[in-house]
Amino acid sequence: MDINNIPAYSSPDFIQSLREIYRSTASVKQANFSSSSIKRGLRNDDGTGVMVGYTAVGSVLGYSIRDGERVPEEGRLIYRGYDLSDLINGFVHEKRFGYCETAYLLLSGLLPTRSQYTQFCDLLHDCRQLPENFTEDLILKHPCRDIMNKLGRSVLSLYSFDSNPDDLSLENLLRQSIQLIARMPMIVAYSYAAKRHYFDNDSLYLHRPDPTLSTAENFLRAIRPDATFTAEEATLLDLCLVCHAEHGGGNNSTFTCRSVSSTGTDTYSAISAAIGSLKGPKHGGANSQVMRQFAEVKANVHDWKDEDEVADFVRRILNKEVCDHTGLVYGMGHAVYTLSDPRAVILKKSARLLAEQRGMLPELELLESVERVTPRVFAEVTGNNKIMCANVDMYSGLVYQMLNIPEDLYTPLFAIARISGWCAHRIEEVLAGGRIYRPAYKSTSIRHTYVDLDAR
Repeated sequence: MDINNIPAYSSPDFIQSLREIYRSTASVKQANFSSSSIKRGLRNDDGTGVMVGYTAVGSVLGYSIRDGERVPEEGRLIYRGYDLSDLINGFVHEKRFGYCETAYLLLSGLLPTRSQYTQFCDLLHDCRQLPENFTEDLILKHPCRDIMNKLGRSVLSLYSFDSNPDDLSLENLLRQSIQLIARMPMIVAYSYAAKRHYFDNDSLYLHRPDPTLSTAENFLRAIRPDATFTAEEATLLDLCLVCHAEHGGGNNSTFTCRSVSSTGTDTYSAISAAIGSLKGPKHGGANSQVMRQFAEVKANVHDWKDEDEVADFVRRILNKEVCDHTGLVYGMGHAVYTLSDPRAVILKKSARLLAEQRGMLPELELLESVERVTPRVFAEVTGNNKIMCANVDMYSGLVYQMLNIPEDLYTPLFAIARISGWCAHRIEEVLAGGRIYRPAYKSTSIRHTYVDLDAR
């Protein structure tokens, strides 16, 4: 059947009539939420998250509670009890890549010894190669314009290549986790190569992983026609992966992973669901939204050094006059962080040197200007003096742009990093959760008496 031939029952007129019926009879009215104790978005009235469990994997700190009031604080991100800044300072000081060590820490709960570190990195290298015929049959024969959708489908397909996919023992969960951490960068790289070839009419090139290279190096090597990259590029990308590896159990994709895992399903189903969550523009897809909005800022602000002009354009964004007319300044604000997002602080600082080398310091400084003026303009426009900081998406997109990474890969890179955190939380949920997630919804439907079809 020609996909452009829409069946009569799916005609635009019929769909529009369904839309009007839904709006008049089936939609939930916004006012209903304010008249009950419903926790929209699983958040309390003060914006804090509803407590649903325990975790030893990670912690996100952005404020403290004193005398019943939220007190803003500088943000901190904790991986298994270690401050993210301390972890990064450690491996940067020793001049080595940090993602392998971070993945080991998240899975095991401890920092590796020298011997354990070497063994784990070697194990990741051994697992990078995709199963036989997987690339040809699952990726090249079925290309997709959206890499996140392709990633989710590919991860789900790995179930068929696993001889023991449903075993929920700790040993098997660790095996599957390590394989996914190793394989996802190659799945993303090959999916992007197929997308470029079949949809962008570009040349097809596939580079096999190099066992001597880190995750960041192998990824840069895999997505570039000449397989070349600089040490500075790989170091900065590795830093991005470490910053995105984990963010507590309450972020949407991790919560999705834990919720699906609570049913007792297999690893591939749970991780595929998390990938679907991360794709959303309100979650992992926000970095692309930032860069699209930033392109309009650059095009419409004539003097990038004039903060008053920058503020005027931000005001127009907030008033829904420009950009996507949502009134959102993408990259600003966070559910937990108040004074600062430690990931944004780290990336902004680390990106400055590369920005100078690439001649992109004006872009970085313009983004910093948007960050500075937005809280003030937001308060003026909305009357809300909410404490607001830049989140990691404000700078990750610009970092990827400086690394010459295509926008198609921004959110997939987030997934490549976060797979370590997802797997750690999945293992914790399977082994310690013990109960299927089952929140409640308040019904707003009105009771009706059934009427025979011809009498309606």
